[in-house]
Amino acid sequence: MAKVAFITGASRGIGLSCAHKLAKEGWDIVVAAKTTEAHPKLPGTIFTAAEEIRQHGTEVLPVQCNVRDVESINAAAAATLDKFGRIDAVINNAGALWWRNMDETPMNRYDLVHDVNARGAYAVTFAFLEKMKEQKSGHVINMSPPIDLKMLPGHIAYCIGKFGMTMIAQGIAEELKEYNVCGSALWPATIIESSATINYHMGDPSVWRKADIIADATFEILQHPDKSNGRALIDEDFLKEVGYTDFDQYKCLPESEPIRLDSDVMAASRS
Repeated sequence: MAKVAFITGASRGIGLSCAHKLAKEGWDIVVAAKTTEAHPKLPGTIFTAAEEIRQHGTEVLPVQCNVRDVESINAAAAATLDKFGRIDAVINNAGALWWRNMDETPMNRYDLVHDVNARGAYAVTFAFLEKMKEQKSGHVINMSPPIDLKMLPGHIAYCIGKFGMTMIAQGIAEELKEYNVCGSALWPATIIESSATINYHMGDPSVWRKADIIADATFEILQHPDKSNGRALIDEDFLKEVGYTDFDQYKCLPESEPIRLDSDVMAASRS
């Protein structure tokens, strides 16, 4: 029986890349995202993503899922369990980006980044917890960074949401270990090419990597729960742990040298 992954924000970018990778490895995929109709500035819908992923020969279920809406989340989870009867990976990839000082972050913007990031990851994970406990298996992967307080200046609202996601992943690893339910956080070593990095003008392709590196790291986390459970991981570092050596394959431009995304780089983004 194929394993099943529920991936939020899977209609494009990192989520779609993760879906392709897992489908190639034989996983069935739930494409969970808001977009059901084409948008001029954002490529892809849950239906176009599902069609792409089906080329790998696995089952794909597109479900509309707004991670700010608990009823939408619960309906998507119910549809997943009705179709597949199990859940092996919950990948909380949907995210909202806002890199501004606190005095430039009104409450509606704070609510957005909190609702999509920490609250959304919490609600999606909660919707599947009973099933994972019943199975005595499952792995939650949240796309969020190791907690580094040096990231806070210029990103307070964003970090509250993202650090909250990391706390969820690491907390699950302890709270649910008797049920064999794992939790990991995953963050890129460099900026990843996506609609967000393009629309927010976060550098240019010479300093980016392809989303494939996150997809490969996601797969390896699921392959190595003994090494990944309870940890906040960096994609490149974890891939090195499990034996990867070729990172040139992930460059957006062959001649480029991507810049490592650390707290100093994030601080520089304020200027």
